[in-house]
Amino acid sequence: MSIKFRLFGKFSVQKDTQSVKGLDSSKEQELLSYLLVRRDRPHSRETLASLLWGDSSTEKSKKYLRQALWHLQAGLETNELPGPQVLLVEHDWVQLNLQSELWLDVAVFEQAFNATQGVPGKQLDKSGAAMLKDAVQLYAGDLLDGCYQDWCLFERERLQNMYLSMLDKLMGYCEQHQDFEAGQSYGSTILRYDRASERTYRRLMHLQYLAGDRTGALRQYERCVTALQEELGVKPERRTRAVYEYIRADEPDRVRPDESVPVTTTLPEVLGRLKRLHLVLTAVQKRVQRDIKAVEQGLKTLKH
Repeated sequence: MSIKFRLFGKFSVQKDTQSVKGLDSSKEQELLSYLLVRRDRPHSRETLASLLWGDSSTEKSKKYLRQALWHLQAGLETNELPGPQVLLVEHDWVQLNLQSELWLDVAVFEQAFNATQGVPGKQLDKSGAAMLKDAVQLYAGDLLDGCYQDWCLFERERLQNMYLSMLDKLMGYCEQHQDFEAGQSYGSTILRYDRASERTYRRLMHLQYLAGDRTGALRQYERCVTALQEELGVKPERRTRAVYEYIRADEPDRVRPDESVPVTTTLPEVLGRLKRLHLVLTAVQKRVQRDIKAVEQGLKTLKH
């Protein structure tokens, strides 16, 4: 039986449905989680010490890392876990042992995302859709709820974006297979994370209309208008308004939420798009600044 690591929501480690004891320290959990999330490569002790105990002196941070690694290894070994050890600890490097028998929710989640990349939701086959459905069920909450370290915030955003992308694909799959209720459920989940997702509102309007709820579809548009105004200070795009008009006129053949509308773009629409782009670029800039800071800190540590 493999050991199970769950990092979505609250951190947990289980074997045979029983929680593994001795892993209660927040720093030790963070160290183990970092190695699990970035399991594809070894990590230098210098980098790990600086990352987790950057506020301490170099000597103390290295000491804290040694203690944390010892506690992690001791905690895992005292539970008599089967197979090879989970961590490979060397003099200068630490790495997750990919040969060990472990199950990681993040790994399964990422595998599903990668396996269906480039495949539109409406073109998913049954196995691909099943893989995505299982993956989104694993998302019990954002990565490591309660952790606010820079590396975790970066990974949390990355995984959340993957989650929203998979939900969007499942909306398309549900529409194609006329499972309108499930499609609306996926859309509602997206809006809980991204209240101003205009594409999601369009697709929800379409799904509700196809399900026979024309009134609900029109109300969805009003919610879209309110959310965009409150979150971004913009009005809906022309194609969103076009979907609304088609539904209001009860013209089902003209409702195409994912297609552009061949009309001249107005200045307010340009402004809205620029504002959305500004928000995206600001998020990217913050991410780059965090990465620069981490690299600079690593370089300072190496010099010492």
